[in-house]
This record gives sequence, C-alpha cells and structure tokens, in this order.
Amino acid sequence: KMACFSGVVPFEHQSGSSIYKKPKVSSYADKSIKSVLHLGALSAIRLDNDLGIYYRRKVDQGKNKMSVLNAVRNKIIHRIFAVIRNQSFYQNRLVVS
Repeated sequence: KMACFSGVVPFEHQSGSSIYKKPKVSSYADKSIKSVLHLGALSAIRLDNDLGIYYRRKVDQGKNKMSVLNAVRNKIIHRIFAVIRNQSFYQNRLVVS
C-alpha cells in the first residue's frame, strides 16, 4: 500500500481486448515521498551495493533506465518495511569481490 501511495507501482490501463496502454505510475502520488525515494534510489545506484548491481544488470539487459530506477524505489520501500516488521537493523549480505 505504501508503494502505491508513494507512486512507484505502475498501473495497467486496458479496456477489453482493443485498447491497451503502457503501464504508468499514478499522478496522484505523494510527491514529497516520491522525491525522497527518487533521491535515495539515485544515491543507491551510484554505490557498489546490491541495488547498484541490480540497476546496472537490468540496464545492460536493455530495460528502460527510469523503469529500473522505479523498481529500485520499490525495493527501498520493501526493505524499509521489512526492517520495521522484523524490528532489526538492515544488513547488506552481498559480498562484492
């Protein structure tokens, strides 16, 4: 629900079998949360961590950069709520060699 509220979940628009539009994020999102998540995602992909590796791998596969950045924002939200739910500190278990 938080990902939907912050505007990082794309919604499809389809009417029957004839009208299909590309999935887009909602324009009714909370812009302040979305901007903070955007800046956090930009910072995360610049580092050599799991989110940065994920971003570079998806872009190398030919995905749209903004779509992958949106997925990174969604991953950040899920990690925040996992830390809150488990009442623990975030531990990055990625070993970069």
